[in-house]
Amino acid sequence: MLAGLGFKLSILIAEDNAINQKVMLLMLKKLGHHADVVANGIEVLQALERRYDVVLMDIGMPEMDGLQATKYIRYHWPAREQPRIIAVTAYVRCNDREICLDAGMDDFISKPVRIEELKFTLQFVKRETPQDCLNAHRIH
Repeated sequence: MLAGLGFKLSILIAEDNAINQKVMLLMLKKLGHHADVVANGIEVLQALERRYDVVLMDIGMPEMDGLQATKYIRYHWPAREQPRIIAVTAYVRCNDREICLDAGMDDFISKPVRIEELKFTLQFVKRETPQDCLNAHRIH
């Protein structure tokens, strides 16, 4: 089951810039998804006590940046509870994508975020269904 095929994703936007927050919220709403917003990596870790399908993670946030937060999530969260993490950054140097992926991020979107790119990236996120959860917990 893929986003863009009628399934709404639960998304956490990790972004410290208020204008970027509003723009991404509007884009996600237009695409039919629900989103919450936090402003730094520490707030991401607190917010993940609730379950999200995706985190749109800014790289340059105060207190704890997106790379640090991603590494923490990948190390401390059980694999089945980890969201898909998509880097959202204005940095566009040659090796930035590689740095993000090496930190444990699943994908990379550059700023300014374009709705077409966001839609394309989100369409590959698998949303776990209640049946998936039941199947995963069955003893074979």
